[in-house]
Amino acid sequence: MDDDIPTEWLRAVLPLAVLAAVAEEDTYGYAVAQRLQAGGLGTVKGGTLYPVLNRLEADGLLTSSWREGVGGPGRKFFAATPAGRDHLARRSAAWHTFTEQARSLLPDPRSTR
Repeated sequence: MDDDIPTEWLRAVLPLAVLAAVAEEDTYGYAVAQRLQAGGLGTVKGGTLYPVLNRLEADGLLTSSWREGVGGPGRKFFAATPAGRDHLARRSAAWHTFTEQARSLLPDPRSTR
C-alpha cells in the first residue's frame, strides 16, 4: 500500500472496495487483490483480503463457488448478490457524501495560502 495512505483509511474502505470489485464481475481473491492494487490501494495481502471476502459472504452480500482451474488448481469465485449490489449502491453514496463533507473541512493541499 502507498505509505501516504494510513492503514485505518484502508481498513474503513476495504470492504466496500472489495464488494465493488466483485460486483464488476464474478472473480476470485487474487484478481480482487490485483484490482485493488490497480485502483491505487496498494498491495492487499491474502491475510487481509480473505477475511473481508468471507465476512461479506457471511453477511449475504457475496456468494462463492469453486470452479475448475485452467491448467491449475480450482479457484473459489465470488459473485455479488442482489443484496450486495443494493448495499454497494447505498454505501457508495454514503461514502461519497462523507468524503465530500470531510474535504470541505480540510485544507486544500494545492492551495497557496
